[in-house]
Amino acid sequence: QEFVTVLVRDPRIQKEDSWHSYVDYEIFIHTNSICFTRKTSCVRRRFREFVWLRQRLQSNAVLIQLPELPSKTPFFNMNNPHHVDHRRQGLQEFLEKILQDALLLSDSRLHLFLQTQLSPEDMEACVSGQTKYSVADAIHSFASLNRRFPIEDEERKKGKNDADSDSESSSSGLGPSDDSISCGCKTSPASEES
Repeated sequence: QEFVTVLVRDPRIQKEDSWHSYVDYEIFIHTNSICFTRKTSCVRRRFREFVWLRQRLQSNAVLIQLPELPSKTPFFNMNNPHHVDHRRQGLQEFLEKILQDALLLSDSRLHLFLQTQLSPEDMEACVSGQTKYSVADAIHSFASLNRRFPIEDEERKKGKNDADSDSESSSSGLGPSDDSISCGCKTSPASEES
């Protein structure tokens, strides 16, 4: 039976500049679903990117009533652990509901959002064919830059790398970014689920 496990966790305050900060969250995916290019992935996203994703999914699936995101409150305080955790729970519930819908699972933007660190602008360009790399290339390139999962490394050593050998990350046009390298994803989600 197919499953998709999604965890939104590890909120961190990030400084944009000396005046502006924001909170981003780690999105961890573990799945055996044929819909996903990578079976395990981990990215960091901020609330604004979730808003973008919901708008894009809604515009492509007008007949589906998408779940709501946690409300954007003017009193949100990133230094208040209760506010941050309440938002984190809302973002996790949002993704859990989205990932149960087969039509939404077919949207490439969702996969780029969950399995790469591309910006919304770059995701749009990739989906509309304006990049020299495909959606699958982007996901494979991000994974190869951000290997933090020993299980996947072991599988690759056992000879599963023939499937990856025909897509060279250097030809994808995706260079390493600070975000992709410093994702800081944890390797043992089971300890956090309990």
